[in-house]
Amino acid sequence: MLRYLDPPLDTWHELEYCYALLGDARGKTVLEYGCGDGRNTLLLALRGAKVKALDISPDLIDVARKRLEANNIEGDVEFIVGSAHDVPLPDESVDIVFGMAILHHLDLELSAKEVKRVLKKGGRAIFNEPVRNSRIVKFARKLVPYQSPDISPYERPLTDKELGVFGEGFSSCSSRGFTFPTTEVLEKISLLQGKCRKISSRIDQGVMNVFPSLKHFAGKRVVEFIK
Repeated sequence: MLRYLDPPLDTWHELEYCYALLGDARGKTVLEYGCGDGRNTLLLALRGAKVKALDISPDLIDVARKRLEANNIEGDVEFIVGSAHDVPLPDESVDIVFGMAILHHLDLELSAKEVKRVLKKGGRAIFNEPVRNSRIVKFARKLVPYQSPDISPYERPLTDKELGVFGEGFSSCSSRGFTFPTTEVLEKISLLQGKCRKISSRIDQGVMNVFPSLKHFAGKRVVEFIK
């Protein structure tokens, strides 16, 4: 848990990078866009944010609430059962939208409209999403005998093109790629664990730093949009 409280911007790990981008959240209103079981809700509360934790599942909201209670977290957290396509918050009421692996479950046109609507001028949206730009990689990934136990009917990896369309209307956007398909595949079939996964991910990051064009083949993307 401590690794997410003040991570460096040059971290090799995508979730740590999201929290590095988040920066000082004390007193800021953060819409957790798809809070799920509350793992990130807890971290956002520890970072001092005023959290609006949104999810469409009442059952997951209940788990998230119990997670905070079990960890004795008494931060400024409001749980909201609702759709990411129709966020029950006023216009320009949010400083930061924080979404971890949520956009690839959604209608991007509807969600982009809502994210821009609730963000204040100059507000930021930070997303961590799976990406598949290469048709060859998509085909190869289907050959791997693995399927997430909680996969949704409409789940699909996004493309840089789709993320670019999502970002239309924002004043600026930036992105960073994480992990090549080799690391992801080996991780899925449990050949990469602990230190081995860390080493492989560090190598991937180092290669992308030297050859930025190879980010096209990264399997995960952290994107920041500024309104």
